[in-house]
Amino acid sequence: MLSTLSQCEFSMGKTLLVYDMNLKEMENYEKIYKDIENSIAAAHEKIAECKKQILQAKRIRKNRQEYDALAKVIQHHPDRHETLKQLEALGKELQHLSHIKENVEDKLELRRKQFHVLLSTIHELQQTLENDEKLSEAEESQETQMETETKP
Repeated sequence: MLSTLSQCEFSMGKTLLVYDMNLKEMENYEKIYKDIENSIAAAHEKIAECKKQILQAKRIRKNRQEYDALAKVIQHHPDRHETLKQLEALGKELQHLSHIKENVEDKLELRRKQFHVLLSTIHELQQTLENDEKLSEAEESQETQMETETKP
């Protein structure tokens, strides 16, 4: 019986040790489970943060592309100083051409007046010539009339 009792005590000790070991294993598994849950939560946070960074990087890349496109367009245009010089030169040229236009218009108006005076003079000369011809004809007809009257 002692041996049975001793075997029972040994079995009981063994069972207690197995039970303690199982409890420690359960605690260990729960700790590992919590660590894994924490790691998963941290990974989700890291993924969300990385997504934000990717979106920001995409936005930055898009802005850079737009900037580069605008920079190329701007490079095709002259700078402000050169543009102002061109505007000033064009203003001077416009002023010069306006002055020339005024001179040409004045000259044209003078030529019109001179042409009008010339036409008036020509018209007067034609009338004078017509009057002279009429006078000549009248004098000739008087002379012929006088000759015809003096001949009978």
